[in-house]
Amino acid sequence: MPSHQDPQGGKAFGLLKAQQREKLEEINREYLEDQKYSDEEDLAEKLDSFKNKYAEFDLNDQGEIDMMGLKRMMEKLGVPKTHLEMKKMIAEVTGGSSDTINYRDFVKMMLGKRSAVLKLVMLFEDKANGATCKPEGPPPKRDIASLP
Repeated sequence: MPSHQDPQGGKAFGLLKAQQREKLEEINREYLEDQKYSDEEDLAEKLDSFKNKYAEFDLNDQGEIDMMGLKRMMEKLGVPKTHLEMKKMIAEVTGGSSDTINYRDFVKMMLGKRSAVLKLVMLFEDKANGATCKPEGPPPKRDIASLP
């Protein structure tokens, strides 16, 4: 029986996810202790929700959101973006310093006053909260004849 762990295995992946979440927790604690954010309402709840949101993304090995992770998330949220739009979103969040979004950048964006595209998408998704499609206004009147 080989004792080495399959690098693609579920256990290794689970461990990686657990380590990433632990890292996110540590960063959350920094924000909770940061005077700059002391007047932020429900900071602990917000940070917890940011952590879960962030962890939903496909994080790369460094625990950051890269282009592919962002692409998958946007598709999952039903707002697919072009390569260029995603590059802009990442640049907007990182200030152009990186092509991946780390958790600190993510939290700064979510707590910040500026409304970055990614932030708007995240907030919109929160409001929609699991609704699969978001029609505007009242549902159209349907009769039996119009059904497929």
